[in-house]
Amino acid sequence: MTEYDLSKELYRKIKLRMDLLQYCMESNYHLSDPDVVSNHIESITKFWSVLDDEDKDYIHGARYAIEENMEWNV
Repeated sequence: MTEYDLSKELYRKIKLRMDLLQYCMESNYHLSDPDVVSNHIESITKFWSVLDDEDKDYIHGARYAIEENMEWNV
């Protein structure tokens, strides 16, 4: 995941939410409760303009895995 300037509250929020998304995906929680993970993604995408490309790509991949009901193997 991206290294953000954690001295700024906004970036701390983003990092916490991305870390939780990563945990959900790596534990394949999106397979058992895709709505919860999708809603969590929406809580991150409201910061889209300040996300870097790496996090945007991760979100795109997570959405694809949810839509296709795919196991997440990293």
